[in-house]
Amino acid sequence: MARNPHRPHRFQPRARLTRPMVRDGGVLRPASWDEALDRAADGLRATRDTYGGEAIGVFSCSKSTNEMNFVAQKLARTALGTNNIDSCNRT
Repeated sequence: MARNPHRPHRFQPRARLTRPMVRDGGVLRPASWDEALDRAADGLRATRDTYGGEAIGVFSCSKSTNEMNFVAQKLARTALGTNNIDSCNRT
């Protein structure tokens, strides 16, 4: 929480990303959500195929519901082939 609630703009950077960006030849450029998600999936798939599922980890948010955490672990184990899943809920 901001100490001065009357000046919230100080905590919201103006250079905030408003759309996905992908890297082409070392340079970031705007992309569609479909292209960005496809590239992310391709990168995860390539990592899994090259190094195995254990090279990938999934981290879940403490504000996630039990159901969302269940879906995250199912994705990690079935689609990515990893048991490396953690959450800041764990104490």
